Amino acid sequence: MKAVPKVNTDGLYLEDELVDDAFSGVIPFYAEQEPVIFDPDQAEQPEALEEEIEPEIAGYLVGVPVPAGLFHPRFDLAAWEAYQDAVQVEPQKIFPDLWVEGLSQEEIDELTKPQPEELSELDLLKQRLAESEAENKRLAEESNANQLALMELHMLVLSVVPPNEG
Repeated sequence: MKAVPKVNTDGLYLEDELVDDAFSGVIPFYAEQEPVIFDPDQAEQPEALEEEIEPEIAGYLVGVPVPAGLFHPRFDLAAWEAYQDAVQVEPQKIFPDLWVEGLSQEEIDELTKPQPEELSELDLLKQRLAESEAENKRLAEESNANQLALMELHMLVLSVVPPNEG
């Protein structure tokens, strides 16, 4: 068994499919048909029971390996068919490049743009420590301000209440 590319009807790579080692070439695969159910109580039966429905091609199994370096490979089905026709006339025809890039340059640029680096666990801990130290400093300053306000209130209370009455 070997894995070969499975492409849609536009030639875009879908996934790999396991086939016999002897497989080569390009063959279609078909969409699964909905089963037609015969209902004896129904007066008119679906037309599908009376005539054979031609299966719809869903894609192709391709016995031509995908070259490395393509982001979303696309198999050129028209070039394959032209090559097959040319081989009938000239058997020594040179095998063409049948796989091309399926993404536009803009899509490739979007995929390959530099991503922000993820911080390591140590860097995350350093960042959390710095944030905690900043928060601790803010809380200490707030606490000092509260202590000063409390002392001022205490002094104010002492100046209002006579010493003998306290």
